[in-house]
Amino acid sequence: MPRKKSRPGLFVGLLLGALLAAIGVFAVGPGAQAAASPFVQRCGIRFCLDGQAFYFAGTNTYDLFTYGSGSGETENQYMDKARIDGQFARMSADRVTVVRTWLFSMESWHGFETAEGIYNEQQFALFDYVIQSAKAHNIRLVPVFENYWEAYGGIDRRLQWEGLSGGHPGRGQFFNKSKCPGCFTSYKNYVSHVLNRVNHYSGVRYKDEPTVLAWELMNEPRYQDQTPNENTTGTTLRAWVDEMGAFVKGIDPHHLLGTGLEAHETRYGFGGDEGNPFVYVHQSPYIDFTSAHPYPTESWADLDLAETKALVRRWISDSHNLVGKPFFMGEFNTHNVDRTAWWRELFVDFEAAGGDGSAFWWYADREIDGKFGVTQGDPELAVFRAHSERMVAKSGGTVPTVGPTASPTSPSPTASPTAPPTTPPSACTVRYVLSDWGNTFNADVTIRNGAGSAVNGWALTFSFPGAQTINNIWNGEAAQSGKQVTIRNASWNPTIAAGGTVNFGFSATSAPGTNGVPTAFSLNGVGCAKS
Repeated sequence: MPRKKSRPGLFVGLLLGALLAAIGVFAVGPGAQAAASPFVQRCGIRFCLDGQAFYFAGTNTYDLFTYGSGSGETENQYMDKARIDGQFARMSADRVTVVRTWLFSMESWHGFETAEGIYNEQQFALFDYVIQSAKAHNIRLVPVFENYWEAYGGIDRRLQWEGLSGGHPGRGQFFNKSKCPGCFTSYKNYVSHVLNRVNHYSGVRYKDEPTVLAWELMNEPRYQDQTPNENTTGTTLRAWVDEMGAFVKGIDPHHLLGTGLEAHETRYGFGGDEGNPFVYVHQSPYIDFTSAHPYPTESWADLDLAETKALVRRWISDSHNLVGKPFFMGEFNTHNVDRTAWWRELFVDFEAAGGDGSAFWWYADREIDGKFGVTQGDPELAVFRAHSERMVAKSGGTVPTVGPTASPTSPSPTASPTAPPTTPPSACTVRYVLSDWGNTFNADVTIRNGAGSAVNGWALTFSFPGAQTINNIWNGEAAQSGKQVTIRNASWNPTIAAGGTVNFGFSATSAPGTNGVPTAFSLNGVGCAKS
């Protein structure tokens, strides 16, 4: 995402990787040799689909989640289906095959999480439709879970929820578990809610939806100016990527996962050292591809066309030969130059160097950004269409159809059941949000600890009003006997801080007309108020 940034001032050759990259083929790994999958996968240094190399040309349309009034009735007012469909139709006509988009906002208008642990069902319903429209137009999505920057709340808001300040360099606290353990918990709660979300149109969980090509952990994360050596070592950010990557993969083994990095580094001559070294962070075993966001004509970058091509080639080489993974140019654009001429040369050179996927910033549905916005009919899109057609040709000549949905999965418990809680709270409230579709429903539950001390190990008990049966749960472990239900903490969220919250959710079956919010809740044996 373009913004003003300051500008300061190991090559181990893998001959085989370089050769394969040069001739445009790839090594098919064990995952690709398994049964055919509807999901895009990684085969060595390439993206692949059913064992065939998969190259793509895409764009960013970050604001799809805002299409609609953001108020009123969900299906016809809160969301604008015609606008969503129209935008996907335009992008499809311009040969866009992948769209990177935001799946985050803590704002009151079109917010996904309007307060800590409070998830907006109407907003998620809108994103349900974004997925459906993308699938209908044969476009794959790369949704991003969170924002490093302040737009739409970002990690500044999560820090604020924990009583900490954001901005620079305060944002670094978000990635340091000793300084903000609650940031880790709230991020995981949100990601788990997203991955386990059941699309109310299709009945498919997001983690089982092949329209999603990949997830990204964050838009442009960095751990900048925190300690004397962190800007170059990247130790803290890599630890965060490892932990969150393992968490995502534990819930969703289907989808590819990226970091969302910009790839600034003094050794590349592009931006500064910001605690997020390109090679080291992307070597995380949980990350499937590398990413970079070149904006060469910004004043802080000041690169000419030849320098830009050399920069992108070096990223591609490092991605393939040092990291051993595909390269995704997740954002890029130019201004105050002949954009059509720049794009023409950049795309041809990108393809020749073996780049795997691109996504320019950004395809808008109307003229709202004179600097970087691109809309239907702009001359540079003719260059983009030619690029996309060449990428399709490298993939076998046709755009693969978004495949059938995989069989639904449920995450297996990763630890033994938690020991019985021993710390009773003195006060608690429970918010139980019900999304009922007759034979099935989702419940989103938030527990708030009003006590002056933390709850260490929690168990929430309640009774269903009818013949409801839980069939999948996230952020907790369920035990049910008839109508009686006990939800215990998962292995990683046993503590509810004083004044803090914890969130879990579940999907279940029900007899139509018998569902409802339970009448009473107790936490560790003590009654809770309903909010």
